[in-house]
Amino acid sequence: MKLLKYASTAVFLSVMTGCASVNMTPIEDSTEAKKFEMPNEGMAGIYIYRRDSMFGAAIKKDIWIDGDCVGETAPGIFFYEQVKGGENYKISTESEFSPNALSLAVQPGANYYIEQYMKVGIFVGGANLRLVDADKGMLEVSSLDMAVKGNCS
Repeated sequence: MKLLKYASTAVFLSVMTGCASVNMTPIEDSTEAKKFEMPNEGMAGIYIYRRDSMFGAAIKKDIWIDGDCVGETAPGIFFYEQVKGGENYKISTESEFSPNALSLAVQPGANYYIEQYMKVGIFVGGANLRLVDADKGMLEVSSLDMAVKGNCS
């Protein structure tokens, strides 16, 4: 019985504190995206990020925009994507049992900041999304690195 208790604790701690990794872009690409310039004419910019946290660090989660893979997140990364302005988009992330989504109406010439965050569930593995204001989003993204797009599990 003690062995089962210790094994369960070890599995829980490894999920809580392990370290997931994803492929990163060259530092120059990350630095350029962190200038937070206005998107191309007629476009909107979407920054999707996951803060660097030990909670759920061993877990990678996919992100999609309108069903198209943006990439797989890990702690301490962000993605930058330009989309057509004046449209509505569904930003989704996988979670324990089903995807969670955020609807976002974007205006041309604006940048939007979406935080993917881990939440407690039956297992550590739940993820959700929230829109954050530009000041908070730029501050958070400034300390992160950009991941390579298009690699979903």
